[in-house]
Formats: sequence, C-alpha cells, structure tokens
Amino acid sequence: MTATETARCARTAELVTDEAAFAALAPAWERLYGRCAAATPFQSHAWLHSWWLAYGRPGRLRVLLVRSGGDLVAAAPLMLVHRPLPALVPLGGAISDYADVLLDDADAGPAADALTEALADAARTALVDFREVRPGGAAERVYDRWRGPRRTVAGSLCLELPAVPLDDLVARLPSAKAQQRVRAKLRKLESLGVTRHAVGPQEADAALGRLLELHRLQWQGRKVTAEHLQPRFQEHLVRAAGPMIRSGSAAVTEFRIDGEVVAVDLTLLSPGLAGGYLYGAHPSLRERKADVAVMLLDACAERARGRGTLSLLRGDEPYKHHWRPEPVVSRRLLMARRRTAPLLTAALCEAAARQRGKEALRRWTQHRRG
Repeated sequence: MTATETARCARTAELVTDEAAFAALAPAWERLYGRCAAATPFQSHAWLHSWWLAYGRPGRLRVLLVRSGGDLVAAAPLMLVHRPLPALVPLGGAISDYADVLLDDADAGPAADALTEALADAARTALVDFREVRPGGAAERVYDRWRGPRRTVAGSLCLELPAVPLDDLVARLPSAKAQQRVRAKLRKLESLGVTRHAVGPQEADAALGRLLELHRLQWQGRKVTAEHLQPRFQEHLVRAAGPMIRSGSAAVTEFRIDGEVVAVDLTLLSPGLAGGYLYGAHPSLRERKADVAVMLLDACAERARGRGTLSLLRGDEPYKHHWRPEPVVSRRLLMARRRTAPLLTAALCEAAARQRGKEALRRWTQHRRG
C-alpha cells in the first residue's frame, strides 16, 4: 500500500463539544446520513441540531466523529448528563422515537471499530446509555464490539406496517366487513371534498403553527402530552422542518375543505422508514363523521412507498391495532467501562424497578376496570 493509500484509509476520531462546530457539520452529516441504511429521521442533522438548540445545556455537548481520508464515516450525537447517573445519552431526548449512531455502510466494520474505541475513551467515568435503538440499528454494531460490561433492556413498543398503498393495507384487515367500512370512510372523505396540499419549505413555519394549534384544539379537555404545548417544542419543529422538507427527511401535509385548513400532518422520512410523527385535526371533523385516522394513514402510506416500513412510532393505542401492525420493541443499550460497572448495575436496578411499577399500575388499572 502506498503512503497516499494508507493516509486515505486511516481513521481518525474527534470529539466535538462546540455548538457552532456541530452546526457546521450539516453538509457532511447529511451525506453520511444518506449512506447509513439503518438511519431514521431522528438522526438527521436538522432534527438533532434543532433539538440541541431547544433542549441542550451549555457544556454538555459530546458529538463523536470518525473520519477516513477527510470523509465523515461515523458519528455519535451525544450529550453528558449527571442525573440520575452520570451518562452519555443520545441527543433527541424524549421527543425522538428512535436514537442511534450513524455508520457509513461502505465502511461499517472499520468505522464501527473506531467509533467504539472513541466512545470508550469519551465515556471515562460515565455510563453509555443508548435508549430507543430500533432493531437493526447501527448502534448495535458498536454494542457488539464493546469490550467492557454491557447489558440490554427492552425499550418502547413501536407498531410497524409495510410501506404499501392504502388499498394493500385495507386488504390486511381481518374481514370483508372491516375492509368495507374503511372504503366507506374513504368515500365519506371524498364527499366532504377533503383535499391535500403538500407544504413547501417556505410555508413550513405557518403550517406547523396551524398543526400545533389544531393539536391543542383536538386534545382540549383531555390528557395531552404536555411538552407538545410548550413554546420550545414549537420552536424546535419549526426550525427543523424547513431543512428536513428540502432534504426529503420530512413532509408536511395540509388537509383542506373548501379552502379551509382542517388538519395538518407531519411525517418524518428516511430511506428505509416513514413515520407519522404528529398531527392536528379540527374537532369539527368528528362532527362531520370524517375518520381522521384513515385520512392520515392514506396520506402517510403514499409518502412511505418504496421505503420498506411505515412506522406508527411509539405507543400502543387501540386504533393502531385496527391495521394489524407488527409490534417492534426498541432496545436500550447500556455500556460501561470496568471501573464504571457499578453505574451499569444501578441503571439495571432502576430499569427493573420502573418495569415493576408499570406492571403494578397495569394490574391495578385492569382491576378497576374489572
């Protein structure tokens, strides 16, 4: 091998802690994102950087990079937390359904080796805690190479459908009567004159404002995810949406009747997955007997074609099971160095206690209903 070839193959690791440096990574990050088949939309630079601006804390940014001949071939977007345990955790937090690293598929083995070594160096006295890794995620390759203590814990349940047209999803329904009901609901939407408008990057700010206002209206008087009503959440979505629409990582759809916007949907996209992330629908749609779930799934299925998976994302809501989705449980990957093994033990105890609490609540709820 010549000196030039050796230099080209050399892999160097870098730890980014500066917010401006993280922002400047966008072009190289997106190229790597496109070369990582396991990536979900929550690993796009626009999503992660916007999240950091809304939720990050100064001095906590820890983004690991691996380069080969100047090209970015691996990245781990992380931050340092001190509670409940000192740990390196993925950027994206609770509002992101999946967490992962990025690995160049053409250089996955050597890149994963280098990223694993860099992660062990960066961890020092902290636990490495990757929550919500989708099965087959790139982080699993890091976990497989980890030399210290490691454990996996079950994460959240996500429900997934094949990325096929709505007619094919209807054919999955268990009975002819169920299929007829869905087709009748589609005819009802047509008779109401529901039309779709694909929102462009320049319209995204206003459209997402309408989405969140409709979301607030539809949940008024009912239990709602409180974070969705916070100004920082809106700022994050608005900031991320424009670049994501331009790059093909997001699609915003407005549903209109007689020119009036009655619903807005945000679907997040990666090469292998489409996920319906958030929507807002005016309560008047119920009064008009419009089935919002069918309306949204029809649009999402169209966006998902050719991507492999149409994810209903986290949550076990009954309406999702109507479509006979496949249950897919994410994994929490815990990795420690030998000197931080007690942190791993503490995290496992905390996870077990939380699971026992959930089971007790479930039994109590069933008892109340019984």
